[in-house]
Amino acid sequence: MIVGLDTNILAYAEGVNDQSRQERSLALLQALPANGVLVPVQVLGELFRVLTSKMKRSSQQARDAIICWQDAFSTCATTATAFQSALDLALAHRLSIWDALILSIAAENGCRMLLSEDMQHGFTWQGTTVVDPFLEPSHPLLTQAIA
Repeated sequence: MIVGLDTNILAYAEGVNDQSRQERSLALLQALPANGVLVPVQVLGELFRVLTSKMKRSSQQARDAIICWQDAFSTCATTATAFQSALDLALAHRLSIWDALILSIAAENGCRMLLSEDMQHGFTWQGTTVVDPFLEPSHPLLTQAIA
């Protein structure tokens, strides 16, 4: 199973918000098979912004963190097709264009699940299901992915 990651998962792993979210994110990322995880490049751009604005890290420190995530997981680029799908998704389901773009990229790249705390848990679009990894009990797809 291919799993996509939203920005908040990596941001929490970097220490944004509370320690329990950081611990949960790090444990989750370690439990997932690295070769089955995709990170949209859009997510890395958003993470850079979060690290430099919210976390007050220098641009160099944020860049170093981004490169570490690129080394850890496969990345996938934004395509014109994904952008067009994101426009349609945002219009039809009232998602922000940026969330819609991440979901579109995940779907375009065959992700069965997109881990995100920011989107509607359980929402499925083009075969990709949004799963909030912080909810209990865990979604069956998440349980399957980390088994």
